[in-house]
Amino acid sequence: MAELQLDNLTKHYKQGKVVIRALDGVSLEIGTGEFVAVVGRSGSGKTTMLDLIGLLLRPTSGRLIIDGVDTAPLGDRARAHLRGTKVGFVFQEYNLLQSLNVLENVMLPLRYVGGSKDGRQRAEELLDRVDLSDRIRHGPGELSGGEQQRVAIARSMVNRPSLILLDEPTGAVDTETAEQLVALLQSLNEHDQVTIVMVTHDLDVANHAKRMVRLKDGKVVADEPVASVAVAKRSP
Repeated sequence: MAELQLDNLTKHYKQGKVVIRALDGVSLEIGTGEFVAVVGRSGSGKTTMLDLIGLLLRPTSGRLIIDGVDTAPLGDRARAHLRGTKVGFVFQEYNLLQSLNVLENVMLPLRYVGGSKDGRQRAEELLDRVDLSDRIRHGPGELSGGEQQRVAIARSMVNRPSLILLDEPTGAVDTETAEQLVALLQSLNEHDQVTIVMVTHDLDVANHAKRMVRLKDGKVVADEPVASVAVAKRSP
């Protein structure tokens, strides 16, 4: 069974008499353990698609199925529970709370699912995994951009989600840090069998995924294994 199934998914907005088709009939299946990069120009629908998958928005029409659960009939509480237990979200802006230290930020999602007996241990293990075990008492303002993004990735994993969504995770860091972050994502995907859907404008970053989906004007215009994309780029 596919981890994710998007069936003719749309998201339209009205601006006066004009209808903005942010997402316009997208159908995709993403299997368990895939690493998918979603690319396209600004305004192509990338972030809208990610927000729909992450249950931050409701579609105008179409169906979204996550791990066998049809999300259409779910109320707000059921959607929040599904998001809290199945989905980890990493935002470009990190969204760390300045009033909490690193460890507390990573543990924060546990509050929304009733806590966990091993929550603190789990958070400490994840921070060790992202090489931040020596920074757990620091505040977010004492960290570099790359360190803050690694905290955000650890936070997204603390509830053991089967799916991680990332919105431009390398957009605010330098090239070397971006490569380190991508290597971390590859490790999570390969060793933890976590399904990853990553929105990015950077084709070099996208080429580290296993599959690339290209959006244009809210529609899927290409969906290929990354190996095929890389070969096509090298062809004369």
